[in-house]
Amino acid sequence: MKVLVTGCTGQLGFDVCRQLKKRNIEYYGAVRTDFDLRDESSVKNFVRKMKPTVIIHCAAYTAVDKAEDEKELCHSINVEGTKALAEAGKEVNAKMVYISTDYVFPGRGSQFYEINDNKEAVNVYGQSKLAGETVVRSILEKHFIVRISWVFGINGHNFVRTMLKLAQDHDTLKIVDDQIGSPTYTHDLAVLLCDMVASAKYGTYHATNEGVCSWKDFAEEIFRQAKMDITVIGQSSASYPTKAKRPLNSRLSKKSLDNAGFQRLPDWHDALYRYMKELKLAKD
Repeated sequence: MKVLVTGCTGQLGFDVCRQLKKRNIEYYGAVRTDFDLRDESSVKNFVRKMKPTVIIHCAAYTAVDKAEDEKELCHSINVEGTKALAEAGKEVNAKMVYISTDYVFPGRGSQFYEINDNKEAVNVYGQSKLAGETVVRSILEKHFIVRISWVFGINGHNFVRTMLKLAQDHDTLKIVDDQIGSPTYTHDLAVLLCDMVASAKYGTYHATNEGVCSWKDFAEEIFRQAKMDITVIGQSSASYPTKAKRPLNSRLSKKSLDNAGFQRLPDWHDALYRYMKELKLAKD
């Protein structure tokens, strides 16, 4: 196996590279200077030269609010860049993992979304990731589409780091309490992705840590584990407007993992505990 990981400096790409290294699997972690996802020829030339057997596509335009004003740039990276990568992957007969998002769903109700439920992305970012899914399916038979949510990892900015930083200057925080989803630790997700690419169990999957919570619940657990005495006050999404609309319901069913025989990710409380330990070690 020879793996190309895009976005290797991001939270997920970083942990995927760590997991591949741990398994002694040959890989190359690509950065923006290797090729530009907005430039089809640079993408294809790089892949043709490397000839990977697997592409794990972690790179993406992920600035959700900015995407509302940068629609063309978001589309160029998340759709056209993905298309070029998939076409190049087909040329060299590579498997491809495409990382998608809970944002492809409308986010209403309280049901757990199944992989084939109705898609209705509520913002530009979600629309671009959904279009990326369509592109991958149309080009490559050997693909894994993996929808994730609420990601946190050691190499990058995330909700956990933001909460810990805010807690240094505040004893009370207002956090949205009507958006429900599942935090996802990139370390755990990387293990699953590496298991997937070692198989031929192609298809669409939902992969988040087990359990669901609101952002308020998540924040309270962060402070509890960090032993910080911070009061968290819940507020509605309507009272905290953002440029891009967020889904209120991001519950994702894991039946797809069960049916394929893949192991579900651990409970999010446990994942957060291990991440907090990793953060402390990184600081020490």
